[in-house]
Amino acid sequence: MSELLRYEMAAPERVQDGANVIVLLHGRGADRFDLLGLRKRFPEDWVVITPEAPFPAAPWGYGPGWAWYRFLGRNQPEEVSFNTSLERLHDFLDALPGVIGIKPGKIALGGFSQGGTLSVAYALSNVNGPSHILNFSGFLADHPRVNVSPSSVQGYRFFWAHGTQDPNIPFDLAIEGRSILRKSQADLTAHDYNIGHWIDAQELSDANAWLLG
Repeated sequence: MSELLRYEMAAPERVQDGANVIVLLHGRGADRFDLLGLRKRFPEDWVVITPEAPFPAAPWGYGPGWAWYRFLGRNQPEEVSFNTSLERLHDFLDALPGVIGIKPGKIALGGFSQGGTLSVAYALSNVNGPSHILNFSGFLADHPRVNVSPSSVQGYRFFWAHGTQDPNIPFDLAIEGRSILRKSQADLTAHDYNIGHWIDAQELSDANAWLLG
């Protein structure tokens, strides 16, 4: 097992076995603190954990933070860096009970941009991952490990939120990715917003309702 990803955690004062957990993955060029402020937007009794991507973003031109993979264009991540992050995320999720110090209840995995893309890919490449997958403005990756089929989507619920004016990850990629998931009978909830490449307050409200539904 590789070294555990660095992370931050925000939790209620008293956390007991069975507490629900959401793991949020930041976008490229950000860090583990970027999405931590969303803690107040999710149910107050949930534990929020924000891991940090393993690759420095600067060498790829993504800013001063960190990245989950090198982006090659459209919906294609570079294969090796993407594989590495999938494996590092797997190790992190496998170690989650020890990280939190309890046996978790429901586990949700999601993120923004690169983080959303990786979350969806993780579900489609693992049979027993977190049951709830949130994708804020990510895409369905064109990658050998991302297999969309009735068997790969079974047991997962997907929430896909996307801005119709997104200049970074075009809305057309949301339409395309959602269509592929639906053809495999995925349990998919989709929401569109008249925004660019960011997370809107209404998105978080809709995600919250979906998590509690």
